[in-house]
Amino acid sequence: MTVFDDLEAEQDRLEDILSGLGGPQWLAASGAAGWTVRDVVVHLAQTEEAVVATAAGTSFGGWPASGGSVDDVADQFVKADSAEPELVFQRWRTARREALRALRAAGPAQPLTWVAAPLKPATLATTRLAEHWAHGLDITEPLGIAFPDTERLRHIAWLAHRSLTYAFGLTGEQPRQVRCELIAPDGAATWEFGPADADSAISGEAGEFCRVAAQRLAPGRSGLAATGPYGPAALGVLRTYAA
Repeated sequence: MTVFDDLEAEQDRLEDILSGLGGPQWLAASGAAGWTVRDVVVHLAQTEEAVVATAAGTSFGGWPASGGSVDDVADQFVKADSAEPELVFQRWRTARREALRALRAAGPAQPLTWVAAPLKPATLATTRLAEHWAHGLDITEPLGIAFPDTERLRHIAWLAHRSLTYAFGLTGEQPRQVRCELIAPDGAATWEFGPADADSAISGEAGEFCRVAAQRLAPGRSGLAATGPYGPAALGVLRTYAA
């Protein structure tokens, strides 16, 4: 299975969930502050359309490049869209399929413009998987819908570890070597990232690690252990998306 296959599987799961929602659920508050479920799906549709645009070498209405923070720009784009939930759902379904086709068709080393820096298609697919998973949490948890962790979290954990240099940089700190040893959702496998001889480490459940990185779980409320001189700082800055 490639990351493109796993992105498709994550989106298929979300599509199945969304297809079963009733009107009031679409307008219910999501886990994303200030957004309804409809708003979350608008955002996913808009950013998938941005993937299509960047793969074609064009821009999408100023997204993702803009003068404000990423969160502020995303909020502005969402609030400018007043489409009904049914239309939003169809828009996302179309956009996510077009985006996946574009990512699969792109050359493996082709740099694709994105928020913080150009990304290769497989890395951009990983960020899209992480975003769909995180927003899947935003949609399902308030509505009490099951959304179990899967082996696809390995991609998200890899992204979070890979992004530590960027995350440290946001706080003005020097990059640090940190090893991550994470228990996979099956409870048996261990996922390892980073050099074995690193003097700092983060260990624990992969699901909690990914939730912290997605800013859906406070580090102090997780069961993750951070050790060594830089482990706690790494856990504090962990993230999967650009600021």
